[in-house]
Amino acid sequence: MNKRKVKQVSTSQVEMTELVLPNDTNRFGSLLGGRMMHWIDIAGAIAASRHSNKLCVTASVDEIQFHHPVKQGEIVILKASVNRVFRTSLEVGVRVLKEDSLTGDRKHTNTAYLTYVAIDEQGKPAEVLPVQPVSRDEQRRYADAAKRRRLRLKHRQKK
Repeated sequence: MNKRKVKQVSTSQVEMTELVLPNDTNRFGSLLGGRMMHWIDIAGAIAASRHSNKLCVTASVDEIQFHHPVKQGEIVILKASVNRVFRTSLEVGVRVLKEDSLTGDRKHTNTAYLTYVAIDEQGKPAEVLPVQPVSRDEQRRYADAAKRRRLRLKHRQKK
């Protein structure tokens, strides 16, 4: 394990921007849910890899909420942060906003929670440095991640 004891959330945060093009939309001119999920997974994986300094694979997607449709021509902004580290796995939260490029107005459209596993050179799960929440919002997300993990593990035991 690295000599540093923890990493701050800010060191691995990701802000990714995409433009919704015709090929990204359904017959109603709205962004395809699958395309949004693809972008969410990419942003989350980058945050997990930045934090762990390892390749990270998606282990699970807890929840994706779609609040508002995103139309062709709008800009999508994805903000990913490591919420908490659990030895070899990391929970990453991704918040998605849409932006009207003509007015600059932004609206929260999606929230997602994903779990990634850091992988070493042999393809095995690798230990990851803990994340240190600093701000009040980071501390809240850190605590909430533990609650979601308990639910995940409980759900897994039922199978």
